[in-house]
Amino acid sequence: MTIKDTPEEWEIRSTETPFVGNKTSVRTDEVVMPGGAVVRRDYQVHPGSVAVLALDDEDRVLLIKQYRHPVRHKLWEIPAGLLDVPGENPLHAAQRELYEEAHVKAEDWRVLTDVYTTAGGCDEAVRIFLARGLSEAEGQRFEVEDEEADMEHARVPVEDLVRAVLAGDVHNNCLVVGVLSLAAARAAALDTLRPAEAPWPARPFEA
Repeated sequence: MTIKDTPEEWEIRSTETPFVGNKTSVRTDEVVMPGGAVVRRDYQVHPGSVAVLALDDEDRVLLIKQYRHPVRHKLWEIPAGLLDVPGENPLHAAQRELYEEAHVKAEDWRVLTDVYTTAGGCDEAVRIFLARGLSEAEGQRFEVEDEEADMEHARVPVEDLVRAVLAGDVHNNCLVVGVLSLAAARAAALDTLRPAEAPWPARPFEA
């Protein structure tokens, strides 16, 4: 038996968009179930995101701490951001986010994992990259505003982060998935990870 997600789309009788926000919207679909019943499904429509687990030469992960209003917490996270342009190359977006949020660049990039963050209520797809060979970026720092103006930065050993995840001390989806994926990937050797330009069916792009 092959364990692999498969694309499928059930019949949609009608669709509407009752809310359109700055970056996302809410859609309501009338979906035909296998038994013939028609049910309403509300979900957030999201452009997609990228995240970067940046690992330095001392086996530390670059973290930021940022206020997240919906959960009323300041969360430790890895650099991440939206795919602002439809069809945008996710590697380029990840490089941009690492520069803007941490003023760091990386020489070696790999795909760590791809996830749907909340498939029951949102179509957001995230590609998490592993970035190594870190150094400070050239030029001036990116001008931050709003929540990003209050960000804290830290570099934390991988082993400490694994313990924090399992203890329930950190909760950001990309951080949790990224750190545990890194720990698992090391058992098979990091060079077996997919290349940075690997296809991503959830958010197709041009190389």
